Formats: sequence, structure tokens, C-alpha cells
Amino acid sequence: MIILKFIWISIQVFIGFQLVFPLLLAIIKEIRGRDKHIVFTNILPDYAVIITAYEQTDQLPEVVDSVLAMGYDNYLIYVVADNCDISNLNFSSEKVVLLRPDQVLAGNVRSHFHAIKNFKRNHTHLTIIDSDNLVSADYLNVLNTYFQAGYQAVQGVRNAKNIDTMYARLDAARDIYYHYYDGKVLFGAGSSATLAGSGMAFTTRLYRECLENLDISGAGFDKVLQHAIVSRGHRIAFAENAIVLDEKTTGSEQLVNQRARWINTWFRYFSLGFGLLGSGITKFDWNKFLFGLVLIRPPLFIFLLLSVLFMLINLIFEPIAAVYWLMAMIIFVAGFFLSLAKSQTDQKIYQSLKGIPQFMFFQILSLLKVKRANKISVATKHNVKRV
Repeated sequence: MIILKFIWISIQVFIGFQLVFPLLLAIIKEIRGRDKHIVFTNILPDYAVIITAYEQTDQLPEVVDSVLAMGYDNYLIYVVADNCDISNLNFSSEKVVLLRPDQVLAGNVRSHFHAIKNFKRNHTHLTIIDSDNLVSADYLNVLNTYFQAGYQAVQGVRNAKNIDTMYARLDAARDIYYHYYDGKVLFGAGSSATLAGSGMAFTTRLYRECLENLDISGAGFDKVLQHAIVSRGHRIAFAENAIVLDEKTTGSEQLVNQRARWINTWFRYFSLGFGLLGSGITKFDWNKFLFGLVLIRPPLFIFLLLSVLFMLINLIFEPIAAVYWLMAMIIFVAGFFLSLAKSQTDQKIYQSLKGIPQFMFFQILSLLKVKRANKISVATKHNVKRV
């Protein structure tokens, strides 16, 4: 009984910590103050802008046009059209290299290295953009300031391109929360921003060093990559002004399939956090310690549901503990609204918050598809038509 009680208390402490961790990080960030970005070099990077597409090419011309409109000239664009019909794709700019692999790659990392193997010159840096993204005009100029300050990995911000449905708005709200705490606050607290799959950039050497000898299938390459980067003693910088517009989920089926893949990646890779956590403790490495805590954290909806469940159980057996749970959830809600308030959130997103129970219901359904998540679809398919 003593062992079971210890396990029960330990699980509650672990989940309860997730509720207060964001605001704790925010406090640490404020105490620590801002990083001073010292310019180590004035050399401007030569970028490979890698745009990956799988099966769908409808939005590629718009994506490429946004890159060509950037206020920085030292780059080439590599469009990897994996398992795509490219007969209707015609890029007139000499800066665009269109690649269609002879064999289906069905993987982000494979597509990235297909581009790397076909580089027209030795690019010092690369940035990864999804086929549904749009980049801001100063995207590369903002990244430059961080690379010149000595960072070798930088994550930008993926803002919502579309908030025309409730699902898209709630998806955007979730992203705002994570960008604020796992990006701005975590980096400001002295650790590393988490990677978001696109809108991120690296020195070419570091990217190759981390992933070239690995064959990563399915979703989650960013989880492996961020672990490899932090393990090597680097910090992933957060560039809040390097903006990428990202297509949000618009329907329930799309939401379920996407979340199933994301939850699958957490179960596959969360254990990497324990190694970083242990290394952070033994080597007194603050970056690794904090980042390890973030990696072992369950997905948002899972620890929220468990928190409600534990509070109800304690309401019956340990009423005082139930009060603690309530206080922790109030702290979490306050932190959630703080992230929205600090991020200039559209009023439509605030109005959509009443749909959170429905949004979470579909994420619960996604748990049923976790085991076969990567067989459902390699990438999120967007059905939005633009004119």
C-alpha cells in the first residue's frame, strides 16, 4: 500500500507540475533578463531554402513567390516535390530548383537530404519551409541577426494563415500558447526554443551532423533534431520576428489525423528528455535541464484531462488535495490567457475558446489512432482553396 500511495502521489505531482511550469518559466525569464546578442561576425549566410511537398502542390507557387519577395538575396530555393505531379509547376526564377525524387521518399528528413545532395553550391545555412507556409519579407534578415550572434539553430514563429473556422482558431490558440512558453519564455529563461517542424533554420553543418546518419520515418523529426542539437551543447534561439504563416486545421477529420501523428511522436520520443534531464543535473547545464523537463511533458490536452480526473478523485478521497488541484488549474488558465494577451491575439480566437471541449473531444478520438498514425497519412492534407 505504501508503494502504491507513493506512485499515486508521484504521478499527481508530475502532472500537477505541468500546470504551474509555464508561469514558473515566465518568472525565471523575468528574473534572468534579456540575452545580449553580441555580433561575432558580419558575414552574411548563404541560405538553402528547402520547401518540401508530399502529394499536394497547389500552394507551392504561392509559397515560392513569398520567398522570392524577401528583402535578402543570398539564397536558392529547393522545392522537393515528393510523390507529386509537377507537370503544372513552372518556376521562371533562376533561384528556384525544382526536384522530383525518382522514388517516393515519404519523409521530411529524406526530402531535406535529397535537397542537400542536389545543392547547386555549398550553402552555409538552410531553412525549412512547409508547402503550405508563407514567409515574411524580412524572414531571412531576422534570422541573420541570430546567426551573426553565434547561434547555430533558430526557430521562428508560425502564425496562423487562416482562422476562418473554429478548429483553425483553436489550433491557432494552441500554437500561440506553445510559441510563447516553449519559444519566447523558454529561450528567455536560458534554455532552448522547441522546434516546430518549419520556420526554422540551422547551419548546414549542424543539420547534417545531427541527422545525416539517421533514417527517420513518420512525423517527429523535429523532436529528434532538437534533442540532438541541445545534447551537443547548443541553444536553439527563438526569433519572434521571423514570421512564417502556417495553414491551420479546418475540419474534424483533419484535426484527428494530425493530432494522432503528433501524439504518436510524443510516445516515441519523450524518453529522450530523461537523458537531457540527467545530463543537465550531473553537468550543471541549465539549458539541458530545462529542455529535458519540456521533452518529457505530455501533450497539452492529456495533462489537462488527467488534472481534471485527479481533482475529481481527490474531491472524494482527499478534499484538501482537490483544492490544490483547483488552484493549479487556475494558475494554468491564467498563464494560458497571459500567452494570448502577450501575443496580440485576434478577437476571433478569443471567441472560439468556448469550443475547447469539442476540440479536446476530437483529440481524445485521435488517441485511438495513435498506433497507426503514421500509416494514415504522411502529411496533413489541406483542402482550402484560394483565389
